[in-house]
Amino acid sequence: MASSKETDNNPDTPSSPKKIYKDPDDGRQRFLLELEFVQCLANPTYIHYLAQNRYFEDEAFIGYLKYLQYWQRPEYVKFIMYPHCLYFLELLQNANFRNAMAHPGNKELAHRQQFFFWKNYRNNRLKHILPRPLPEPVTAPPAPAQPPVQPAPPVSAATLGMPAAPVAVPSPMPYGMPPGSAFGKSDIRSSGSDRRKRKKEV
Repeated sequence: MASSKETDNNPDTPSSPKKIYKDPDDGRQRFLLELEFVQCLANPTYIHYLAQNRYFEDEAFIGYLKYLQYWQRPEYVKFIMYPHCLYFLELLQNANFRNAMAHPGNKELAHRQQFFFWKNYRNNRLKHILPRPLPEPVTAPPAPAQPPVQPAPPVSAATLGMPAAPVAVPSPMPYGMPPGSAFGKSDIRSSGSDRRKRKKEV
């Protein structure tokens, strides 16, 4: 049996501080794997898959999601191609959201809202970025002051001794040519002869 002194001096024991694991590629593989996983979170269907397979019930996985929040820092965010993943990563910190994403209806709702965001993003952004000229105030010319005119009392036709004639009121929608116009209508139906049968007047 080995004494405790021999165990401390033996460099082959697993608790020895001299054997620290070092990535052969200086963490590049880990960086790429975490980047890929974080960007997969931009897909609501993938989040639904994780919820259906009960990954969100594992405390170690919840801790891993908290650890991945370092991707929101400026030195890492420049590598993100799908920025929605950071929004969903933030939402996944909430237990209510994690539980809700197990339901297919909520997955569809998140997917639909994401689609509408992508559809209208450019137009909404341009509304707030592009400067709009201010409308120029339109000043109406001042109306000349006219002296008040006393209305004449109405005179009936019986007072004058004339029969009342109907007054011709112009139609608000003239269908024919305006009076005095030498040009015909430019409608294609009026060109050429009229092909409809008409009753002959007797």
